[in-house]
Amino acid sequence: MVQELPKYAYFEGEFVPFEKATVSVMNHTLNYGTGAFAGIRGYWNDEEDQLFVFRPLDHFKRFLNSARLLSFDLDYTPQDLWQVLLELLRMEGWKANTYIRPLAYVKNSLIGVRLHNLDYGVTMFSLPFGSYVDNEEGCTVTISSWRRVDDNSIPARGKITGSYVNSAFIKSDAQRAGFTEALVLNKDGHIAEGSAENFFMLRDGVVYTPPVNADILEGITRRTIIQLLRDDLGYEVVERNIDRSEVYLADEAFFCGTGVQIAAITSIDHRLLGTGSMGSMVSELRDLYFNVVTGRIPKYRSWTEPVYEDVPTTVS
Repeated sequence: MVQELPKYAYFEGEFVPFEKATVSVMNHTLNYGTGAFAGIRGYWNDEEDQLFVFRPLDHFKRFLNSARLLSFDLDYTPQDLWQVLLELLRMEGWKANTYIRPLAYVKNSLIGVRLHNLDYGVTMFSLPFGSYVDNEEGCTVTISSWRRVDDNSIPARGKITGSYVNSAFIKSDAQRAGFTEALVLNKDGHIAEGSAENFFMLRDGVVYTPPVNADILEGITRRTIIQLLRDDLGYEVVERNIDRSEVYLADEAFFCGTGVQIAAITSIDHRLLGTGSMGSMVSELRDLYFNVVTGRIPKYRSWTEPVYEDVPTTVS
């Protein structure tokens, strides 16, 4: 399938045709991975003829924190970035589910590894986007031979461009071996997350997920899911270290994240979970989640920001 390209990008402080948003082949971020990014989704609601962006201020806050980890000095607030995104999306006029990519980068073209005394910029683009994985209702998963980067190497809690080489090793090896995705262990040998997704499992009626100090991304979708499971579906959710062998005994499991959304895991290393198909907990959670992100659940409406005119926003 040919991906539809954006028409515009925010670049060098202005909105430009997408093809004009370019950097030199000697660009520092291109050569050394010295950048930070975010992934944000917008969801199209047919009934309201409206595009809703899910938790933009939370995403932009984490984006700026990721840049801070790299010592970037950016003159933006989350509210500033939301206004940039709002204008960008209105220029594009998408009427479909949409993915938004902000990127903080080093503007300099130079040879030499460092983070200080450089010039920094922000760019942003959006495009129509569907599923991140091919089989959201039945992912086959393996335990990766690669380890997740740890906090004393490259902070996994930041979305640092260069660290996603680790994710690429994990994902490619899994898919070349015939699996949909992989689970990766941290330096202590505990489950961390997928290649680019947080992990949850249901065992004996309790939902477990690795804690934020297990070298995982502090996921906004993860935080959302914990609240929905506890407050709406009535599950006990425990954040603790998870051993490798525990996941083989799970009744249900799933990945979550902005990109992957919620994807059921039905087998791990050829061991079926439960019946080997998506279970009732994940199914119910997926239904609830997609109603939340499309603005259809009144009590969570404040998490969704409308894009097009004549609809009041909740961002302040």
